[in-house]
Amino acid sequence: MKQHQTALISPEAQIDSDVTVGPFAVIEGPVKIGAGTEIMAHAHISGHTEIGRDNTIHIGAVIGHIPQHLGFKDCVSYTKIGDRNVIREYVTIHRSWMPDNATIIGDDCFLMAMSHVAHDCHLGNHVVLANGTLLGGHVVIEDNAFLSGNTVFHQFVRVGRLVMVSGMTGIGKDIPPFCIAVGLSQVCGINVIGLRRAGIPEDRRMQIRKAYKTLYRSNLKIRDALEKIMASNPCDEVRHFVEFIQQSKRGICKAVGGEVGEKDAREE
Repeated sequence: MKQHQTALISPEAQIDSDVTVGPFAVIEGPVKIGAGTEIMAHAHISGHTEIGRDNTIHIGAVIGHIPQHLGFKDCVSYTKIGDRNVIREYVTIHRSWMPDNATIIGDDCFLMAMSHVAHDCHLGNHVVLANGTLLGGHVVIEDNAFLSGNTVFHQFVRVGRLVMVSGMTGIGKDIPPFCIAVGLSQVCGINVIGLRRAGIPEDRRMQIRKAYKTLYRSNLKIRDALEKIMASNPCDEVRHFVEFIQQSKRGICKAVGGEVGEKDAREE
């Protein structure tokens, strides 16, 4: 291990010999860090945190600290981070507030400066949080989602695969996969550019757009709209779109120009 002389590392920590730890970094407690990871100056990593291979953790990042939860009582809980993630300046990632549970970040994510991942959040792979993104507790972000700068997410919100969230957006409802979110818990269409970049073929992109229109523009109840979509023998992406909505507990975002329950999909 390449360790700067001013770095403080707990004897409990399990750190691969190929890890680099910069000046004034603090690694406190039974932290585990995999090969090829770089910890830059003044980063603070604590608790039962597990970090995989080839991550880059920038200046002042705080990982595995206790959650900001009024009901938290000290317990063994976890922060688990996969491989090849970039965690930029002053990002904060808090451990779970429940015993034996974990805040989880997948592989190949990019968390930009000053973003916050609260307790018990689950991020998939290839997720981008732009500067100042704030995730409340228990938020779930599926693969390849892009959350633009200064966006805010209520606790327990779910963000679907390949969602694009516009800057300065506030989200209190689930965002179905493949959608673009804007304003206050609204969607305005399908993330066509993201679908293309992900290599989803044109015929499947057309099915996704048709499913969106059936849900939001057909004046059907949500249940009836989803049944109509499933009756069309949809592709895997559309099936995921439907299943995501069926599993929603907070309800889904309305479409711009209409309420879910009025001009778009009508609630039960």
